[in-house]
Amino acid sequence: MRQASLIIAVLMLSGCDFEIPHGIDEKFGDQHFKSAVSAIELHKTRHGNYPSSLEELEYLGDWDEIWLNSVSYEKAGSGYNLYIERGWVGEPSLELPEGYKTGLGLLDSNVTWVVER
Repeated sequence: MRQASLIIAVLMLSGCDFEIPHGIDEKFGDQHFKSAVSAIELHKTRHGNYPSSLEELEYLGDWDEIWLNSVSYEKAGSGYNLYIERGWVGEPSLELPEGYKTGLGLLDSNVTWVVER
């Protein structure tokens, strides 16, 4: 992680014309959002309730720090709200199938839900 951050910093500071590939924020944002949902729902399975904050999540790996800093979470009644704030470097615009929410405690999000045909 540190090595990747260092490479990015060097590229930015060196004045290179580094271009971010099209759609990369959406790909990273999608992964961040789904990783957050998985960890939040696992907490509910283990403890019977959703965490008050993401700091309550257990058994996270080093790479989980990436998505922890890319989402905004709030417990809301018997469920939760989850907002994606960052993909690779910018705020992604995510679209997921409406069915993805089935069985989750996800109440509100900035994800666009698409009706499946």
